[in-house]
Amino acid sequence: MSTDTQPQQNHAALMKDVLRLSVPSILAQLTSTAMEYIDATMVGSLGANASAAIGLVSSSTWLMGGMCGAAATGFAVQVAHRIGAGQDGEARNVLRQALAFSAVFGLLLALVGTGISRRLPVWLGGAPEIVGDSAAYFFIFSCALPVLVFDNVACMVLQCSGDMRTPSVISILMCVLDVVFNFFLIFPTRRVGGFLIPGAGLGVAGAALGSTLSEVLCTALALYAVCIRSPKLNLRIPGSWRLDAGIHLTAARIAIPAAFERLILNFAQIAVTRIVAPLGTVAVAANSLAVTAESLCYMPGYGIAAAATTLVGQSLGAKRKDLARRYARLSTLLGALVMAAAGVLMYAAAPLMFRMLTPDPEVRALGAQVLRIEAFAEPLFAVSIVAAGALRGAGDTLVPSILNLVSMWGVRITLATLLAPRMGLAGVWLAMCLELCARGILFLIRLLRGRWLEKNV
Repeated sequence: MSTDTQPQQNHAALMKDVLRLSVPSILAQLTSTAMEYIDATMVGSLGANASAAIGLVSSSTWLMGGMCGAAATGFAVQVAHRIGAGQDGEARNVLRQALAFSAVFGLLLALVGTGISRRLPVWLGGAPEIVGDSAAYFFIFSCALPVLVFDNVACMVLQCSGDMRTPSVISILMCVLDVVFNFFLIFPTRRVGGFLIPGAGLGVAGAALGSTLSEVLCTALALYAVCIRSPKLNLRIPGSWRLDAGIHLTAARIAIPAAFERLILNFAQIAVTRIVAPLGTVAVAANSLAVTAESLCYMPGYGIAAAATTLVGQSLGAKRKDLARRYARLSTLLGALVMAAAGVLMYAAAPLMFRMLTPDPEVRALGAQVLRIEAFAEPLFAVSIVAAGALRGAGDTLVPSILNLVSMWGVRITLATLLAPRMGLAGVWLAMCLELCARGILFLIRLLRGRWLEKNV
């Protein structure tokens, strides 16, 4: 083999690794998005108020979910590094510590969420006709937070061990079960094609309960997969459950900036919700459904980011900084290409997507308009998503959280505040588009400089 073809073959082999880990996660994310479309269509069929009720607290549910994800990240990155170094026993010890932490942290989150559920929709400026449904939805969601913490830990640890397929299959199953449960819980008993279909008729609360039931079942499967079936993480192999302060301190060093980043992003989303709320119920519903529709583009990016976290983490655990750098750059390039193509499709199909999501003509028109604005930001949005995943694999979470602080509050919130009174919801989404482009540039600079390679986990 000639020396000039060897680098090309190495490059191709690395891209094959990225694709091998990315494809299962991308398929799971796309399936999840499709199920969210169906879910949103089910709720949307109840009218604009039902969509607005969920949309009002969506940024708050993302915040709580983000706290679960941040906590899981602190442990999962350590697992990736231990497995990359060939220390499977240490990886199992990290998993034990993660499970013990999850029980306590999940309970605390549930207590906070249920405690604020009644007042939260009022704080967010919701209209009187939707605050009751919003409160019920958030209360049920909060009760399930301990389950969500365990689900995040189990799935992230599996991914960082190199098993992307199992979490992807579980994610797909969760989405399917969510739709099935919603079919029976949201709508009342009715006739469909001559058949009498039983239903609970719970409306918005039924959507939250359906999601909760699917999470419980699939989290049980995820815990079985990671604790029993995983050859590297099988907890039937004897080990200690004694508190290991070093693991928890390292997890905190990774997770606290990640949680801070999620706080920044989600408080900014809450601020955007407050900016959108005075624009009326149609704007709130269109905004909520447009966020769901946009996920068709950015969910593949998160799938590739998960692969980047695993590949970078394991490479650094094996003391291969050169490999980590190349995986990070290839993953980011792949993400930008995939999301650019998805952005083109989203722009062309925006009206069709909203015809599927809601019967309300005003919501359809406004939603398609703002979604097309966002399509132009997708390539650089991909850079920020995938680069963040690569940096996370190195344990670099502090600088990304600062970049998000500057981007979200310095660009998006400032511009949205100025443009909303003049342009309505279109102004808010124009601000979002410009901010995502700025964020992508900042993350690209961080990735290319390479200082993140010096992090120790």
